[in-house]
Amino acid sequence: MDLSWLGHACFRLRGRDVTILTDPYASDGFGYPELSTNANIVTISNDHPHHAGIAKIEGNPKVLRGPGEYEIGGVLIWGVRTARPQNGASSGAPAKNTAFIIQIEELTVCHLGDLASAPLTPEELTHIKDADVLLVPVGGNCTINATQAARIVSQVEPKLVVPMHYATDETRGRLALDEVDRFCKELGATEAPPRSRLSITPTSLPSEPTVVLLAPPRANQ
Repeated sequence: MDLSWLGHACFRLRGRDVTILTDPYASDGFGYPELSTNANIVTISNDHPHHAGIAKIEGNPKVLRGPGEYEIGGVLIWGVRTARPQNGASSGAPAKNTAFIIQIEELTVCHLGDLASAPLTPEELTHIKDADVLLVPVGGNCTINATQAARIVSQVEPKLVVPMHYATDETRGRLALDEVDRFCKELGATEAPPRSRLSITPTSLPSEPTVVLLAPPRANQ
């Protein structure tokens, strides 16, 4: 499986036969360039335009928006509703969020979406604990911050940890998000060099949780 980061919470997962897009953004006034890609499947964690911009995604994809169990093109996907933040939508976090667990090419990838609280509940963890790759928001403000994200990593114990939803050149001055360095310090991964993409197989997974930074999204368009 090839994994690329397209900005904010949007990733592209490419298997042999299926391409999956997570949380595509609408680019108007957002900072990131307009998405130009196609997909067979799109997962939407919540209905905010930064996570649900599907209008220009090509390929007539199947769009998954909520909890449930799905099998599409040989890919198994579970949507898991996560708990609302204690202070509800007034925090700026979405009123509802769905984490998606995706089984593709003998790998399990979990995209946490706009997760708004930590730690995970026992019920949430039941579904998410077997993730090989964890795509986790770390930027705070409208989602979990670096300390909360680190706590979730310790709960899930994935092999690869890919941060998302943090400040970049595209979003600084437009969105109130923390820098990714805070999360890297929490996990002792200050020397992690950015990569343009990841090619992952079950045998290439590290033995211990490893933080991987993906390159700025403009390099992946």
